[in-house]
Amino acid sequence: MNPAVAARRLLHRAACRAAGLCRRVAEAAWRPPHEDAADAWRRADGDRTLRLQYDLEPGSLVFDMGGYEGQWASDIHAMYRCRVEVFEPVPEYAARITARFRRNDAIRVHPFGLASRTGEARLTLAGDASSLFGRPGARLVRLVEAASFLRERGIERIDLMKVNIEGGEYDLLEHLLDAGLIGRIRDIQVQFHDCLPDAAARMRRIQEQLAATHRRTWQYPFVWENWRLATA
Repeated sequence: MNPAVAARRLLHRAACRAAGLCRRVAEAAWRPPHEDAADAWRRADGDRTLRLQYDLEPGSLVFDMGGYEGQWASDIHAMYRCRVEVFEPVPEYAARITARFRRNDAIRVHPFGLASRTGEARLTLAGDASSLFGRPGARLVRLVEAASFLRERGIERIDLMKVNIEGGEYDLLEHLLDAGLIGRIRDIQVQFHDCLPDAAARMRRIQEQLAATHRRTWQYPFVWENWRLATA
């Protein structure tokens, strides 16, 4: 082989290896901002501490928005013997939760989600990350307008509302704010998701509006945060 050609090939290989090393270093150095919050959440053992530490009692009413397998509902009820209304729009998940709590009258399961309007939506199924957003799903699920649900059942106070509905939290909270119902909820435990293009801006607007009635007690951005009624 011509020595000049061999030298060029060696230089090319070296340059490719150097570029690959730089890329790997850059990828290792950059992390999405919410990953730091997730690490902090794990260090705080938040799922077993902050998400369950509330001033609740047997007469308290808890809404579990996005029940999935019912574990959080089970944990919060076991600690306080409070009433829990679980909302799970995926039929098979709702059926499993219903069977799980069939002997417990304090935990009631609704096979639909609460939203800004009553109707149907297509859901992408992905376990505990099932979402109304992302790639189109084939599963039709039922949604019920939150304001109508509260009005029809005469619910004036919710002691704790846990919201983990994979992007649907924006629509639900905006609806509760616009309807003037947010002040009925003492504690709002919410997981904001970044699966929408304007997620960060909508989250900030919701937080600004929440600050008129609630105060943030703890926050791990895009992981979990809690808002407590300022007068509570």
